[in-house]
This record gives sequence, structure tokens and C-alpha cells, in this order.
Amino acid sequence: MFLDYFALGILFFVVVVIFYGVIAIHDIPYEIAKKRNHPQQDALHIAGWVSLFTLHAIWPFLWIWATLYREDRGWGFSTVMKREQALEDDVKALRETVMALQAKLEQLESAPIPIPAAASVETNAATSTVVSPKAEV
Repeated sequence: MFLDYFALGILFFVVVVIFYGVIAIHDIPYEIAKKRNHPQQDALHIAGWVSLFTLHAIWPFLWIWATLYREDRGWGFSTVMKREQALEDDVKALRETVMALQAKLEQLESAPIPIPAAASVETNAATSTVVSPKAEV
């Protein structure tokens, strides 16, 4: 008779431990969200309770949802956006520089090239050769 009550006590203890264990486990994503100051803490807490009825099928997704957010960097996309904006600004500055250089090149190409009226001819008395200046290109 003692063993019957002892077995019943152990069975009751195991059921209570499993019951409270499941409740404690379902609340882990909410605790993570609370620690990280997640903006959707309440939704995570309610979804944790809903996961009890789905036999914790959505619980891994709640874990991921809770760990995505950190207070120091938010969702993690703001630094990427800042880097992309900085790169866009750099590309814009480079385009403006290229446009300015192209305009300057076109201005230099369209300017008339001064041509001397008459080529000067020098005579070297010692060798009696004619030297003409080289034409500029």
C-alpha cells in the first residue's frame, strides 16, 4: 500500500514538473525580448502562450523573432542603410567630378589651336643644315 501512494506521489510530482517546465520554456523568448528591450515584447509574450496550444510548433520562430532585435543596433539594418547611403554619396560625388572633367576636356578640345604665321628657319653656318621647329600636336 505504501508503494502505491509513493508511485502516485512520484507520478504527481513528474506531471507538475513537466507542466511548470513547459510553461517556463514557453516564456524564454519573452524573457529574451524583455532583456533586449524589444519593441514587440507583448506580442512575443502572447505568441508564447499561443505556442502552448500549438504544442510549441511556433516556438522556434518566437526565439528567432526575439533574438533579431538588439537595443544598440535595432534590427541590424540601419548600419547597412548608412553604408549604402555613404556609397551613394561617394558615387554621386564621383559622377560630378567626371562630368566636370568631361566639360573641361570638351572646352579644351573646342578651343582653337594657335598656329604660327610662318615657320622660322634657322641656318647653321657650320653644317649648313636647315632646322625647323617641331609642330605641336
